[in-house]
Amino acid sequence: MRKPDLSQVRWRKSSLSGDGPSCVEMAFAGNDVAVRDTKNRDGGTLVFPRTEWTIFINGIKNGHYDNPV
Repeated sequence: MRKPDLSQVRWRKSSLSGDGPSCVEMAFAGNDVAVRDTKNRDGGTLVFPRTEWTIFINGIKNGHYDNPV
């Protein structure tokens, strides 16, 4: 598994999270999307191909995760 260089990425968090520390941040890193916990930024980062991230976000927008089993 390759690990993208995250040293120069711009981390973003949802404007809906306000100033609270309990959320996740994401960053675009080339063809990947990195995700980390704002409470523990050094605790690890999940990296997804941008195509998978897009499918996930579209699933959220379309309500596919509204009623988890």
